[in-house]
Amino acid sequence: MIRTRALLLIRPILNRGAFRTQTSTVTNNTDAPTFDMENPFEKEHEQCILCKHNIKVDYKNVKLLSQFQSPYTGRIYGKHITRLCKQQHELVEAEICKAQTSGLMASYLKEPCYLDDPKLFDPENPIRPHRF
Repeated sequence: MIRTRALLLIRPILNRGAFRTQTSTVTNNTDAPTFDMENPFEKEHEQCILCKHNIKVDYKNVKLLSQFQSPYTGRIYGKHITRLCKQQHELVEAEICKAQTSGLMASYLKEPCYLDDPKLFDPENPIRPHRF
């Protein structure tokens, strides 16, 4: 109740226009320099490897999906290790589960024929450190 009365008393003072003229002189300053250059300190946006090469993930492409699975435990690597974006990581997880339930991929161990494939990422060097 007291606050509303105080606002009713202060509002006519604020609406007189004394404050508006001060801000308009600052915005109409023609002596201010204009910068048309990009921010030199901004980091370059990195895309994940699947988005960069426009690779479509499918559950039948077991050779690609096995790259995102640990050869020793069968666990799916996290996105901080694989450096995938959130959408692609969720899609890869869903497709790996789909391939495992359809019997195209092993659940616990990586197929021996895929152990010598080139590495898309380094599991020993994640973006953020993990506790292992």
